Order: sequence, then C-alpha cells, then structure tokens
Amino acid sequence: MDNWEKAGKIAAQALEYGAKLIKVNANIKEVVEKIEDKIYELNSRPAFPVQVSINDMAAHFTPNDEVIFFKENDVVKLDVGAHVEGCIGDNAITVDLGNNEDLVKASKLALQEAIKISKPGTKLYEIGNIIEKTITEFEFKPIRNLSGHGIDIYEEHSGFTIPNYNNNDQTELEENKIIAIEPFATDGIGLVQDGKLSNIYKIVNIKQVRNDLTKEILKFILQEYNTLPFAKRWLLKKFPGFKVNFALRMLEKDNILHHYPQLSEKSHGLVSQHEHTLLVKDQPKILTKAD
Repeated sequence: MDNWEKAGKIAAQALEYGAKLIKVNANIKEVVEKIEDKIYELNSRPAFPVQVSINDMAAHFTPNDEVIFFKENDVVKLDVGAHVEGCIGDNAITVDLGNNEDLVKASKLALQEAIKISKPGTKLYEIGNIIEKTITEFEFKPIRNLSGHGIDIYEEHSGFTIPNYNNNDQTELEENKIIAIEPFATDGIGLVQDGKLSNIYKIVNIKQVRNDLTKEILKFILQEYNTLPFAKRWLLKKFPGFKVNFALRMLEKDNILHHYPQLSEKSHGLVSQHEHTLLVKDQPKILTKAD
C-alpha cells in the first residue's frame, strides 16, 4: 500500500497547491504547468494532464498553445492525479471565482456523504442514491453520464463505474479495492456531451508501427506514460511540432491512441465537481489527503 498512499498524498498536496493559484486573470497554462511541476518536485509523476474545466465544461480541458486567463465568475473544476510506479491518486476540487457557493457545496457534501458508506458490501446504486439525494436537496442535478470508478495499476478507470445517481446497480464494493468517487452537480439538465477534441490522449492498443518517426514517438509515450493519459503539449517539449502532429495522427488512424473529447454540460449549465481516491474498508480510508 505504500505507493498508493504516497501517490494519494502527493496528488492531494498538488491539488491544494493548485487551488491557490486559480485567481482572476491568472494564466491558465502557467497554472497547469506549475501544478504538474509540483508533482515532479514531490517525487511523483502526473497520472494524467492537469485539467481545469471551466463553467459548463465538466471534464477533459487542459490548455495546449492557447493563451487564456481565468475570469471573474468562473467555476473551475481542478482535477489532479499523481502516480508512483503506476499507483494512482486522483482528486478534484471546485474553485469558485463568482457567487456559486451552493453549487460548490452540493458536490462537496455529496462526496462526503458517499465516502461514509463506501464499505465492503455497499452496493454501487446506494452510493449513487446518496449522491443524487444530496445534490437534489440543494436543488441541483447530478450529472448522470459521468461517474466515479475503480482504479488499478496504470489504469485510472478500471473494472467498474460508481454512479452519481441511483441506477439500481447491485454490484457490491469489495474490501481493499481502490476507488475514486467524484460527484458532479449542475444547474443544467444533468448530462454531458462530447465537444471538441482535448489534446489529451491515451494508449489503448499496443502494436507494431512501420514508420520510424511514429515508432520513435510511440516508444517515448510507452516509456514515459505507459497506458496513462498524456497531453500533446508534453510531447512538444521533447519533439518538433511537425513530428508530434504526424505521429499522433498516424497512431490515431491505427487505433493505437484514444483522443479524449472535452465534455460539456448539454444545456450549458454550470458544473461543480469534487473527488477523492479511497481504500474500501469498514472505515473507508481517504488516500488523497495532504496531511
């Protein structure tokens, strides 16, 4: 368990550090890269690109080359992951730069209530039910097509999903499983849709490629990120843009890479999110704690 605990603590420290950087007029790319640098400083590696999904964007936004800034009234979901030899800590918080206190409270309290019952034998629908109940008490809706998940070595989403509403899933939590619970609350209709592509990728199918340039970059991806998600901007620090663009295009074409879409709330409602990684026990253990 040592590596899981190390990864969780580092992810939490990086999240705490990053939340303090999110301010009106702060450069988004600079903030994200400072958080990723902090993970390395803490003797870990990012489990995925730091994501800062704003307002109706629920997930999968990380900056690429664009120069953009946080604005007044933004609702910022900061999602940070760290790994130690493939053991992952995954956590998220919402930073409100406006007056959306109740929306933020809804996902935060839903997470707290869900953690309390995340014990061996708890059915997945029971977690979804308490998340849904808590969020609707604030007169918001949970996002039904986003969910928590199991976590395994080098697999951030593994095995099963943990619903944010009562979906009647009778699957029971097992002792010593690593899980992430992440309620999303919205003042919209409670569904996300695919948007434009995110420049976040993941290896999904390892096979031989013929082109030397593509082979070189695939080798680098596997060595550096294994099967965890990575950002195009990470590759651009190592390789020229034309090489990166060509290789990513070829790897997508050969179904070796998955390119994640940005996920936005379907009715453009504001979204909040909170997340922790847990060890399932009779007394559930939060692994993503900074202290």
